[in-house]
Amino acid sequence: MDILINSLYSNKDIFLRELISNASDALDKIRFLALTDKNVLGEGDDTKLDIKINLDKEKKILSIRDRGIGMTKEDLIKNLGTIAKSGTSAFLEQMQKGGDLNLIGQFGVGFYSVYLVADHVEVISKNNDDKQ
Repeated sequence: MDILINSLYSNKDIFLRELISNASDALDKIRFLALTDKNVLGEGDDTKLDIKINLDKEKKILSIRDRGIGMTKEDLIKNLGTIAKSGTSAFLEQMQKGGDLNLIGQFGVGFYSVYLVADHVEVISKNNDDKQ
């Protein structure tokens, strides 16, 4: 994993942009679903779409929380359990072409930039379609 991550990212600070971008995408997805089903957002404070970033300097923990669509258990396994699951062939094609190799936000590897700065990553997710 180290070889992959360090070959894709030269700037360690990029992880924060990637995680915020993922959270923003999750908000976009639930916002889109809410256009046809208002119940998807819930009620009261649950309808507020936001991203919260908290830093505990003492414990050296950075938390990013969003009110987006969330992932089911199957989504977590499919999307986080396999590096660049849907983009591997596209990634290889791009490398063979010798074109722009700025891979940030491409090929499903953005989430893994967090491993540039973290030894431990915990993902907690809730999707309305999953029983949790």
